[in-house]
Amino acid sequence: MKRAFKTLMLGGALTAAVALGAAAPTMAQTLQPGAIQMMQPAPSLNLSAYGEVKAAPDMATISFGVQTEAATAQEAMRDNATQMTQVMAALRRAGIAERDVQTSGLNLSAQYDYVQNEPPKLRGYQAVNRVTVTINDLSKVGTTADAVVAAGVNQIDGISFGLKDPSAAEDRARQLAVRALQAKAQLYAQALNVQLAGIRNLSEGGGYSPAPPQLFAVRAMAMESRDSTPVAAGELTVRIDITGVYDIAR
Repeated sequence: MKRAFKTLMLGGALTAAVALGAAAPTMAQTLQPGAIQMMQPAPSLNLSAYGEVKAAPDMATISFGVQTEAATAQEAMRDNATQMTQVMAALRRAGIAERDVQTSGLNLSAQYDYVQNEPPKLRGYQAVNRVTVTINDLSKVGTTADAVVAAGVNQIDGISFGLKDPSAAEDRARQLAVRALQAKAQLYAQALNVQLAGIRNLSEGGGYSPAPPQLFAVRAMAMESRDSTPVAAGELTVRIDITGVYDIAR
């Protein structure tokens, strides 16, 4: 009885395998050409473009500092505070609002003299207080720099120009970017002798970012001099990058 049962099981398995083998060609024959075509990814154009506009800056940012050295840490900090108080007063006289002045760094470090084959010798302490000032009237950039130098600033880290509200320049750059993308898509479609079915997606990158600070040399001015340090604001570039995928009509 056991042998007969194994024979029946083997026969059933062979029958199932034959049935599946016979069904496979039948399933392949039922797929229509249109169904196979629909399974393939739709042809598309993946393109990128950008729009760029020039804008005149309407604000400036200057970073500067006061550095002092003394025999003790307390003296270095006290001397630094005295000079920085004078600098803050000069900023107020120059018409800079308190909200436009921000402390960006405060550091106190020991200073050593190094001689070969000898241990370092403490020379004293150095205090540095840095501030960042936003100037909303570009005509005051040069005079402000001269005023703080006269008040005690001995380090100027850099100057950068920017836009208070870049949205209008960004929107103009977006329009130019879309026009450039559309023109490029039409050009490719014409060259390939195909028709565009529409845009599938659109992504954006770039946008406005303030220019990095540039080194700014300030010349010491005599109090009786009527000239101020010349500053050229130039122009800023606002750029928008976009990428779009266009479907091609079948």
